[in-house]
Amino acid sequence: MGSRRHEHPWHGPSLRMRLTLIASGALFVALVVGAFALTTVLSRTRLAALDEVVTDRVATIAALTEGDQLPAALPVAEPGEIAQLLDAHGGVLATSPNASRTLPVVPLDTLDVGPTTTVGRTSSSAYDDEARIAFRSATYHGEPVTVVATVPIAEVRSVLDALRLALVVVVPPLTLLLALVVWLILGRALRPVEELRRGAAQVASTGGPGSLPVPSRDDELGALARTLNSMLDRLEAGAARQRTFVADAAHELRSPLATLRAGIEVARLHPESYDTAELASDLEGEVLRMQALVDDLLLLARVGSAPSERAQIDLAAVVHDVVPMTAISLVVEGSGRAYAGEAPVGRVVRNLVDNAVRHASTKVVVTVQDGLVRVDDDGAGLAPSDYERVFERFVRLDDARERDAGGSGLGLAIAREVAREHGGDVTLSASPFGGLRAELRLPVA
Repeated sequence: MGSRRHEHPWHGPSLRMRLTLIASGALFVALVVGAFALTTVLSRTRLAALDEVVTDRVATIAALTEGDQLPAALPVAEPGEIAQLLDAHGGVLATSPNASRTLPVVPLDTLDVGPTTTVGRTSSSAYDDEARIAFRSATYHGEPVTVVATVPIAEVRSVLDALRLALVVVVPPLTLLLALVVWLILGRALRPVEELRRGAAQVASTGGPGSLPVPSRDDELGALARTLNSMLDRLEAGAARQRTFVADAAHELRSPLATLRAGIEVARLHPESYDTAELASDLEGEVLRMQALVDDLLLLARVGSAPSERAQIDLAAVVHDVVPMTAISLVVEGSGRAYAGEAPVGRVVRNLVDNAVRHASTKVVVTVQDGLVRVDDDGAGLAPSDYERVFERFVRLDDARERDAGGSGLGLAIAREVAREHGGDVTLSASPFGGLRAELRLPVA
């Protein structure tokens, strides 16, 4: 039941479908808006051009009328254009060749005639259902007259209607065509993602090591696949270390538990020869050893699980607080500060000093500087090839470093991991006193 909560059956449209619908919908909206904008601009542009035609025509005829140069037939140029000169009663005094001399193009009483040209009206005329009209007053032989010019807009309407029809016919197929193209392109683009998903599903189902397929092209998906593979490698390495750690811990705990069980069995089978004080004395060492080992295991498990509190600390004070009472000479020199957690750094220093005291012959020297604690002993030292190996968990190199001497094989491992968690490190080298030098380096700020 616990694993089922992670199973999410797929429902709803896929990412490919959603992106296709979004792209197609955006194109459809853009085409519709563009169609409306095109027809609006085209309509206004064409009507403005017709207004210019009738305005110029009225101005020309008015000038000819005022100059007493009126021709027998009024000039026109545009198809369907009509020009007339009307008297004060609305009768036709002069007209263009394509209009009647008896039928005015528009009734005079419908016009608000003034001394300037009025243009931009769309209304019906005697010759067209819809036309753009321009008119103005003038004087002919001393009598008031009206100059009227019209041009039909049926052609503009027909062009716009044809354009709208074409857009209605073209937009849906164009949208569907783009949807198909986007669908195919997304399918090709998302194929590596699907391969990554299948690879991840296979790794999850097997529960073991594995890698994701890396696309051949070097792009964002390739970088993502390589990053995920690096993450899987690190997870697998961490899992391997955890399995090794658990196995080593079980092995280390088996020995003290076996000793405890053997002592209890002997005391139970031979109570007359194994009194309580002797049993407690025999078992105390193994219990303490197992307690120390469990404490170290718990500490290692907590390292890195949560950020530790850090502040400016006095390294010399930390060293003086943790140095043990010992029969050998132990000297603390210098002073310094570091930016770290006081308790974790104290644990590291204690491990390093305890290790030095345990293996020193006559003396241990602890030197403190800003961001540095150096511990030197005059013991047997280590071979350079073992300087890194001893940081592995549960590693003991020789009889001088066995558990009976007080070590669990975790002290140096704990010291390095805690130091690195604080942005520092622990390194080993040869001591000028002939033994081992351990250096704890920490950030100063």
